[in-house]
Amino acid sequence: MTRTGFVHQALCYGSDDEFLEGTLEFTLDGLDSGDVVLAVAKDHNITLLESAVGTRAHDVEFVDADDWYRYPSRTLGQYHAYCADHGPDRRVRIIGEPVWAGRTEFEAREWTRYESLLNVAFADSGHWIVCPYDTRTVPADIVHTATRTHPELALGARISASSSRYTAPADFYAECDAAGPAGRLPDGADDIPFGRGRSAALRAAVAAYARLSGMPEQRTYDMVAAVHEVVANAVRFGGGGGVLRLRSDPDYLICEVADDGAHNSPAPARFPGHLPPAKRAAGGHGMWVVRQLSDLVAEDLGPAGSTVRVYFRRPGDLTPRPAA
Repeated sequence: MTRTGFVHQALCYGSDDEFLEGTLEFTLDGLDSGDVVLAVAKDHNITLLESAVGTRAHDVEFVDADDWYRYPSRTLGQYHAYCADHGPDRRVRIIGEPVWAGRTEFEAREWTRYESLLNVAFADSGHWIVCPYDTRTVPADIVHTATRTHPELALGARISASSSRYTAPADFYAECDAAGPAGRLPDGADDIPFGRGRSAALRAAVAAYARLSGMPEQRTYDMVAAVHEVVANAVRFGGGGGVLRLRSDPDYLICEVADDGAHNSPAPARFPGHLPPAKRAAGGHGMWVVRQLSDLVAEDLGPAGSTVRVYFRRPGDLTPRPAA
């Protein structure tokens, strides 16, 4: 299986045999070619593949999907860092099986967005990612969406085909935005207006809210840092001020930063904060950092005003919920 350029395939399987048919030769060919091979899958599939690979299993890095697929932006960051560390001069082959059980509609949408964005994040690389979807347990609409977020379908050992339903990442991203949280949160008596010179007071307010909600100290620090970065952007690009709203729902603590924009506000970046910025890039680091610190982010950016909502999973519910 000699390929050049980035390859991103969905493997829709309905049995253990079909899973192995789509992953075993992929793994062995990678090892024979001198590629780095990373298998991120559910525990049962790790056992299957490890046994099938046999004595060469020690050359494959196996990772439980539940540990890897926690939040989409951080997962993309993990893959980016892994490929940078292990494969700057070598192809990295990845079996990456997302976790779909227990996801809310919002969470599932952001994971499908993540799958689409992989096509942009690794477009200039030579890496190869196969994403298994278990049709026995993954909802049918998620399986269908996989044919839109993956340019190719893996159909078995050494066999693949282009996906006729594949959707360009920019178009898929726009669909996700259209289906996402609309508008701003309702005004509240405890909303916090901000402007230049108010950053210390805002950080203190966010820290107090996080601690009152029982957030661990590290996640409190992350929340404060993420909100500070969003507020700094609002002050710089959104007319010099705005309002911070601190809310919660059954799953998350929510911090919303809204501004009224400015006539000279820059046009929104393409895929803002989703793609790793170049190390020496003059800009583009802020929203990437926000996404790496937060669990989920929703944004509506524009010169007429921007809203950025960062989500942190509530204490005591720090892992995806099991399927009902």
